[in-house]
Amino acid sequence: MRAVAQDGFGGPEVLKVVEVERPRPGPAEVLVRVHAAGVNPTDSWHRATGGLAGEVIRLGWDVSGVVEEVGLGVTTLAPGDEVFGMPRHPVPAGTYAEYVTSPARHLVRKPAALSHVQAAALPLAALTAWQALVDTAGLRPGQRVLVHAAAGGVGHLAVQIAKARGAYVIGTARAAKHAFLRALGADEAVDYTAVDFETAVEPVDVVVDAVGGAYGPRSLRVLRPGGIVVSLASPAEARLADEARPLGLRAAFMAVEADQTGMREIAALAEAGLLRPEIEAVLPLELAGKAHELSDGGRTTGKIVLTVSPADH
Repeated sequence: MRAVAQDGFGGPEVLKVVEVERPRPGPAEVLVRVHAAGVNPTDSWHRATGGLAGEVIRLGWDVSGVVEEVGLGVTTLAPGDEVFGMPRHPVPAGTYAEYVTSPARHLVRKPAALSHVQAAALPLAALTAWQALVDTAGLRPGQRVLVHAAAGGVGHLAVQIAKARGAYVIGTARAAKHAFLRALGADEAVDYTAVDFETAVEPVDVVVDAVGGAYGPRSLRVLRPGGIVVSLASPAEARLADEARPLGLRAAFMAVEADQTGMREIAALAEAGLLRPEIEAVLPLELAGKAHELSDGGRTTGKIVLTVSPADH
């Protein structure tokens, strides 16, 4: 099968399509024929540095496709099922390929309302938003939420999930993206290039921070008593909890996990028309390097998706 690989760390130019052996599913696993794979900032980080382990891996965690084969003991899926999910994260999955294996319970059935491209754009970013808002922050109806980088991959999904949960949502983004945020349901949009958000935003209960750096300490200033900043940017942000505690506030660094329960909630929101990914670009597998160039630019609205032509299977 064809798959994207690299033989060293570096920029997007290190990515290339190679021929590798098609995998076989092990016990409790399925083999998925990939139709589309989402591209995420963590993919670029692993490409350039090897991530926390410092090792070259096969890139990609987001996948949407069709079950080709099931391994020993799988009872929840069958060949022909359309599925999507984020297999194995943070263990390498290698979804930039024609086929990928996955634990059966890391996948859910793809909503009929979504194309494979749309479905592949959701898992990692939507699970990150869901786990930040629901599992970590315990978001309740009527609470106020501030989402930084609200037009980005995680941010634009966090806006929609928070609205679906009954929250009042404020997003930070450049002025050119404010109409987009309001179309997603944001109640307020703040141009972070024109004003300091901590002076422009009334107190909130939850902050979702995908930016990091000074944004964490600054976000503490806009929290109501007992409020929480959930940082997604860097493990170094974990220290923010020490600053928050004496102020009667909370802070946490969160790493996304494979989560079938969360994926089912995301699928239900998508089926109900309450969650839709914005697709910045769709590129074939052969242009994975170009996809990473776009992602590395840091100015994308929504998600970038790689496709694998069904004619090649």
